[in-house]
Amino acid sequence: MSAVGERNAFGMTTADRLRILTTYRTIAMVGLSSNYFNASSFAGIYLDANGYDIIPVNPAQAGKVEILGRRVYKDLLEAAEEHVVQIVDVFRPSTEAPEIARQAVEIGAKVLWLQLGVISEEAAEIARAAGLEVVMDRCCKIEHARFFGGLRTIGLNTGVLTSRLGTKLS
Repeated sequence: MSAVGERNAFGMTTADRLRILTTYRTIAMVGLSSNYFNASSFAGIYLDANGYDIIPVNPAQAGKVEILGRRVYKDLLEAAEEHVVQIVDVFRPSTEAPEIARQAVEIGAKVLWLQLGVISEEAAEIARAAGLEVVMDRCCKIEHARFFGGLRTIGLNTGVLTSRLGTKLS
């Protein structure tokens, strides 16, 4: 089987992740921070710049600041009052993931995406039982960059094959 069709330890193939990122465009980022040095902020800025509708969810910052020029919601239930959420991207500790999964189910999300280091079989079971797809221990930003060559912007080899010649810097 090719690398595209191989499933990782959590059951998702590379092709599954690509399909998710090309099918769904609205992402509620749970734990998105207004601190621009935070990994969640870096991912949010990147995904926003690449055409995704980012919905900030952060109970500590709800009602106090805007993130990416958008209102910050205290939880997914509040965000769903004003948005149709397709992907729930979790930047919170694994212990919080099951409750976030329950909210993702309640609002009718399509995908529960647990970021790098966020691993919760309980959350995955909750989401899958309700028909959601689950991506675990992966970063939306990194996956998008892998598929579409975005890692080049920070100087890393993307592994994306192209017939275009590279630009030689003098």
